[in-house]
Amino acid sequence: MGNTTSNTSKDKPALISQESLNFVVEKTHASKEDVEAQFKNFLKDYPNGKIDANGFQDMMKKCYPDQDIKKVEKHVFRMYDLNSDGKIDFREFMVVLTVLSKGTPQENLEQIYRIFDINNDGEISKKEIYRVVKDLFGLMGKEDNPTNATDKCLAELAFKEMDKDGDSKVTKEEFITACQAHEKISSMLALKIVDIFV
Repeated sequence: MGNTTSNTSKDKPALISQESLNFVVEKTHASKEDVEAQFKNFLKDYPNGKIDANGFQDMMKKCYPDQDIKKVEKHVFRMYDLNSDGKIDFREFMVVLTVLSKGTPQENLEQIYRIFDINNDGEISKKEIYRVVKDLFGLMGKEDNPTNATDKCLAELAFKEMDKDGDSKVTKEEFITACQAHEKISSMLALKIVDIFV
């Protein structure tokens, strides 16, 4: 995602690079001053300018102390880790956070798709749907699953709703179309992710 920080001495606090500053300003529509202030706050918790899996886990525990989200943390981490390097830098964090909080429904669904595309190959397989549904299942209440369907059954139904062309894979377009068409299970899964993590 580019160099987020630049500094000339280990004693000086890291500064956001001009390229990263301009990128975040453009994507978030925040002022340069606001982005610089947010970057300084980000560095207080993550001095090296990146959040690793353990740091993300700690952040999620603080944000959701009453929920058992351990099984889904890795999926949400993948959504933020846009370049798949195993770390979330400031640019990635701000862009995804802004999209999820201020983006269009289409932009939100594009980010949520990353949760389901576990191997990041641009397609969702039945195995990937099942894994995410299985991990989300423990967070679903009676209102999310009024028929008391099993996690495997919900995954099968979601996959059937999404895979419109029957080729045994779900593209980003198929996923977005299913959710926007208010397909019952597809929409419920997307909304559950939004409820929990946005």
